[in-house]
Amino acid sequence: MQKINDYIKLMRIKHYIKNILVFIPLFFAGEIFEVKKVCIGLQGFICFSLVSSFVYILNDILDIEKDKKHPKKKFRPLASGRVSKKEAICLLCVCLGLAIAFSTFTGNLSSLGLLILYLGLNISYSIKLKDYPIVDIIVLASGFVIRIFYGGIITDVEISGWLYLVVVSGALYMGLGKRRNELKGNKDTRKVLKYYNDSFLGKNMYVCVALANVFYALWSMEFENPKMIWTVPIFMVILMCYSYDIEGESDGDPVEVILHDRILVGIVIGYAICLFWLVYFTI
Repeated sequence: MQKINDYIKLMRIKHYIKNILVFIPLFFAGEIFEVKKVCIGLQGFICFSLVSSFVYILNDILDIEKDKKHPKKKFRPLASGRVSKKEAICLLCVCLGLAIAFSTFTGNLSSLGLLILYLGLNISYSIKLKDYPIVDIIVLASGFVIRIFYGGIITDVEISGWLYLVVVSGALYMGLGKRRNELKGNKDTRKVLKYYNDSFLGKNMYVCVALANVFYALWSMEFENPKMIWTVPIFMVILMCYSYDIEGESDGDPVEVILHDRILVGIVIGYAICLFWLVYFTI
């Protein structure tokens, strides 16, 4: 049982929450009750999750020596020795094989192209791009953008330009926040940190969060339902709570930040319910 738990941790299954972005285009198009499209979206979610696990495992294999020196990452399955490198490689191959199998069910070459792009960017990131300042943050942010477009393509839903800008600015904000909090720890665990300073990361973080709020407000006015504008303050509060959390002892990882703040989770759930009501039950 412990070995299974270690495999689950190695695959970062709790990070699959990021892949809910695949359903965002379908949700805001008002088609979440379209069974066929939801099934396709679910297939895409599983496929993207498996590809994500492939990337996480590969990154842990390549960073195993650095992770051993990190105060938190040294407890990861590979760095701690609970999972051997051979076992990790086998699990990596299984994830990739299943991802390829699931991708055939979507029957969409464009979506396959996005998966290959995501995979290529992240393999390049794991090997070298993570050592280049700004490039590393752009690659991190691109994962969120690709998820949105992937979800739109497989469910045949057009992506709003304002939604795209919300995701880009929000993802850059989170990426900058992650690097800034890593800067507070052991700089030797990540080579790129020597190129950054707190002032640069902080200023650009708050530029991005401000833009995210503005773009979201403009996006909300694009809907037929004028009451969508009511969600703007809630969105602002969510980002404020997130900012409050990453000002603390958090390592800046978006999933860890959100899941460890019950108040933030509650606000996000309330926000989701509010959106659901406005999109599907009011005019």
